[in-house]
Amino acid sequence: MKQLIECVPNFSEGRDLSIIKQITDVIEGVQGIKLLNVDPGYATNRTVVTFVGEPEPVVEAAFLAIKRASEIIDMRRHKGEHPRFGATDVCPFVPVSDISMEETASYARILAKRVGEELSIPVYCYEFASFEEKRRSLANCRAGEYEGLAEKLKSEDWQPDFGPAIFNERSGATAIGARNFLIAYNINLNTTSVRSANSIAFDVREAGRIKRQGDPVTGKIVRDNLGEPLRIPGTLKKVRAIGWYIKEYGIAQISMNLIDISITPVHQAFDEVCERARDRGIRVTGSELIGLIPLQALLDAGIYFLRKQHRSVGIPDGEIIKIAVSSMGLNELTPFEPEKRIIEYLLENDASSLVRTSFSEFVRETASESAAPGGGSVAAGVGALGAALGTMVANLSAGKRGWGDRWSEFSDWAEKGKKNYEALLSLVDRDTEAFNRVMEAFQLPKDTLVEIDARKNAIRNATLNAMEVPFKVMQTAYQSMEVIESMAQTGNPNSITDAGVGALCASAAVSGAYLNVLVNASGFDDKESISQLLLEAKSIENLTKERCERIQLLVHQKINIP
Repeated sequence: MKQLIECVPNFSEGRDLSIIKQITDVIEGVQGIKLLNVDPGYATNRTVVTFVGEPEPVVEAAFLAIKRASEIIDMRRHKGEHPRFGATDVCPFVPVSDISMEETASYARILAKRVGEELSIPVYCYEFASFEEKRRSLANCRAGEYEGLAEKLKSEDWQPDFGPAIFNERSGATAIGARNFLIAYNINLNTTSVRSANSIAFDVREAGRIKRQGDPVTGKIVRDNLGEPLRIPGTLKKVRAIGWYIKEYGIAQISMNLIDISITPVHQAFDEVCERARDRGIRVTGSELIGLIPLQALLDAGIYFLRKQHRSVGIPDGEIIKIAVSSMGLNELTPFEPEKRIIEYLLENDASSLVRTSFSEFVRETASESAAPGGGSVAAGVGALGAALGTMVANLSAGKRGWGDRWSEFSDWAEKGKKNYEALLSLVDRDTEAFNRVMEAFQLPKDTLVEIDARKNAIRNATLNAMEVPFKVMQTAYQSMEVIESMAQTGNPNSITDAGVGALCASAAVSGAYLNVLVNASGFDDKESISQLLLEAKSIENLTKERCERIQLLVHQKINIP
């Protein structure tokens, strides 16, 4: 998976759409960036923009957007209902996939430093990018707003983290940070009662409800020694919730903000509301997501419900998502289209990807006059098919009648198999990319000594990569045989030949990839530096042949034809 960061800058302009377009144009002009949403608000005079990409392009797009905003938004003339202290008021980074919060925060600080130094805008780092506890809160950083900023910058306690401690009249200041992904999520009830919906919301939201004597709505408020109301906390951490009535659908809903899905994921919020609603004689009929969601959040939900059903979780992502959607009723009010609602799916637009073509297209492309895809990509593809067969046997075994007490065992094997075939699928494209890199390196100019050295280094690095990719195919295809062998030994006997074919595919993948390692090694100038890789590759091939023979013997014994 690619590292992906979502960026959600808020600009202090929501009325002049031509100004907003100038900002979004520079964002979309950065290669690798996908603009997901632009949401202007007239009363707030503020626009929330959402875009996503890999870390470096996100930093670049955010910087260019902040720069453009500083040129065309004049805070001296700004009026609006929303708190603000800068032309780009706030710019949070949100980790989406394959990137930690710590890494995300480091990129936010890189942006903050650049904005402060190059644009002379005071910058405060907040949330996970903050340098001290009191600056974690955006409200603290923005306290006093634009009108109080000049005085704030004079305070020793509120010197900016980056940029000058000088009041920038035109642009104000900017808060740049890293925060968790926030999901707006509504749960549908079979009632029209807002009071009932609010009662459930108060049961579950972290803030809970104010403690009262007697009647929980009209009773006297219970206070502490300082006169402050006591509260009964709700059951879900990092969740805000309220009940309301939706006239369009004629139902009451629990409207929730899940502000940290690593603590309270979507499926946990759904199940908890179901329980609390049931306690009050109300039924949850479905739910709806507002905006976008990371892929992993829906996969986690699908896996959660599959496990509750004692079903294997090692099935394809598309099937897991269907389970999540149907279990939470995400399509009750409007159709839920994963390709339009899942962030990673919105970014899948690589028409050159081999694994996104049909099988027949892949075969025909291989047969064409082009040298790539070639044996390396085919070896990875064959390995993926072998791993998929082992996974299939595990899934069939998990669902076999009479084997219900073993579903968890086979589900675990299916999960391992899925990881293997997904990794091998990614290596189909990586092998072709590695070949293309070698060809590009050989085409570099060699007219000067500098160019000759650069070309030599490029060829060396590309060739090394062209060995490492098929070596990874070998390692992964061999790993897949653990699942295949286990399924041949203990899996559904009706699928024994599928395990046998899977082993043959894995063996072919290892041997084919080994040929690619060897052919690239033959032209490598520093044999000593790759000696260990070659030894390990030879060992993997030998172990694979032995394991394949063992699996084939087992398969033939179980077929038991004289």
